[in-house]
Amino acid sequence: MLPEAIIFDVDGTLAETEELHRCAFNETFAAQGLDWRWDRDDYRCLLGTTGGKERMARHLREIGQPETAVDIRALHRTKTERYAVLVAEGRLSLRDGVEELIAEARDAGIAVAIATTTNRPNVDALCAATFGASPGEIFAAVACGDDVAAKKPAPDVYLLALAQLGVRAEQTLAIEDSHNGLQSALAAGIDCIVTPSAYTAGEDFGGAISVIADLRALGGLDGMARMCWMVSSD
Repeated sequence: MLPEAIIFDVDGTLAETEELHRCAFNETFAAQGLDWRWDRDDYRCLLGTTGGKERMARHLREIGQPETAVDIRALHRTKTERYAVLVAEGRLSLRDGVEELIAEARDAGIAVAIATTTNRPNVDALCAATFGASPGEIFAAVACGDDVAAKKPAPDVYLLALAQLGVRAEQTLAIEDSHNGLQSALAAGIDCIVTPSAYTAGEDFGGAISVIADLRALGGLDGMARMCWMVSSD
């Protein structure tokens, strides 16, 4: 049985974006005269906090400075602009199986949507660079972190996507790459398939209907239908 809608996370799910985000953060910090530098281990730890502004606030707390020590919103806007430049340089590609699954779903009349913690400019930049189109040309709904009061693992962004789509949670399937994303989908009542990314491999994915290397391993809509049938028959 196929869902009526498939909702995708963005960072780490559509593309391996997190390393480019890390570079954009570090380049922004250096340009602003800050002596912050997040290495891969630092960033993997910080990813436990969803949202770039929230990560910077956490970093300030961890180094013993008040959150007012820098203008977090202004710094994040600059970082977002830098990230868009890096994406436009062609440094990202979609993960294996993503483009094919989205095309197959749309051809079959299944709505595809986005539910992400990242902000809309980052989604716009990624879609322009990888699909050659705006998000609205591909996705029937786009729910972003700045659109909701609480970010993942809270269910808010998935609930917003469901409202935009006009479908029920039980008619929907989520695709995520992280523990926080999985918990967000489950809290919204949505079954979830996980494709771990470079920064999330090894996290706890208990509750997912399946954990697979990438969407190529899903086997398209036929594979998805078999997977969903096995879950519903348990």
